[in-house]
Amino acid sequence: MQRVGDLLSDKGTDVFSIAPAATVAEAVDLMAERSVGSLLVMQEGALCGIVTERDYARKVVAGGMSTENTCVADIMTADVLTTHVEQHIDECMMLMTEKRIRHLPVVDGARVLGIISIGDLMKAIVSDNQRAIGALDELAD
Repeated sequence: MQRVGDLLSDKGTDVFSIAPAATVAEAVDLMAERSVGSLLVMQEGALCGIVTERDYARKVVAGGMSTENTCVADIMTADVLTTHVEQHIDECMMLMTEKRIRHLPVVDGARVLGIISIGDLMKAIVSDNQRAIGALDELAD
């Protein structure tokens, strides 16, 4: 089974972030521009939260807040669950499913190394399963 570090090696370590003082409008624009569903909220190089499309929909749109007058800090999730490069991807899948989250920052101490999504995990698991099926097919021949 793959580890998170293997997954990051394949997918890359690009991390898109925004400052907590930025407006929600800026966050939504950046997510759309980068085609991502979340941004890490960083201040002076430190992870202080995560803001997602779900935060926007539930807190801003449904709550009647203004995208131009609301700061990212007001809607972000401050208690961010994280993972590390040695964790197995099946453990991440269980955590993300249990906690109902779609994005998981990868950290080494206080340093952010990347971010994985539920889609990244599904792709890796399907790939592992296809390799296993191929190996079984070869044995059967």
